[in-house]
Amino acid sequence: MSDTPIDSSKRTWLIASGCAGAVGGVATAVPFVSTFQPSEKAKAAGAAVEVDISALKPGEKMTVEWRGKPVWIVKRTPEQLADLPQLDSQLADPKSARKPDEFTPVYARNEARSIKPEIFVAVGICTHLGCSPSDKFATGAQPSLPDDWKGGFLCPCHGSTFDMAGRVFKNKPAPDNLEIPPHMYLSDSRLLIGEDKKA
Repeated sequence: MSDTPIDSSKRTWLIASGCAGAVGGVATAVPFVSTFQPSEKAKAAGAAVEVDISALKPGEKMTVEWRGKPVWIVKRTPEQLADLPQLDSQLADPKSARKPDEFTPVYARNEARSIKPEIFVAVGICTHLGCSPSDKFATGAQPSLPDDWKGGFLCPCHGSTFDMAGRVFKNKPAPDNLEIPPHMYLSDSRLLIGEDKKA
């Protein structure tokens, strides 16, 4: 080991560069370590969503976001509900039997595909290529729809049509009915989207 003293300018330079290296190392490590924890946005994306439906009137729809997907809540009219059984012969899967576990929870495996007949809850994404269908609640002849249209949804991308229970019509590109998300009622006017079992 040499007894030669290090001059003070060199010592200052070595200390400064050592400190800069340490700061750079910490700055690099912090973002890396923080990736091990899910972000608040990621936590919220999977969380259940509570919705107040007290202001929803017959024939109206509201949309909420759950897991980055649009979820429709429609309050169907008595006429819309009465039309559902009449459409069975025109539908590709009227009883939601093709993929029941994937698209229709047990409590929605009925004609209305819902817990309460008048309230329809569905993920607003077409099962063909993931487009979002448009509301076509008005009945009768309209562009891209049959003359005897009873109301429902039209996917403008490739022409798939769904009835007011989200069931796809025959000979359309969409292979399945619209997905019914897990949901439950907290009260007559409050829905919880994303959970269907009380803790």
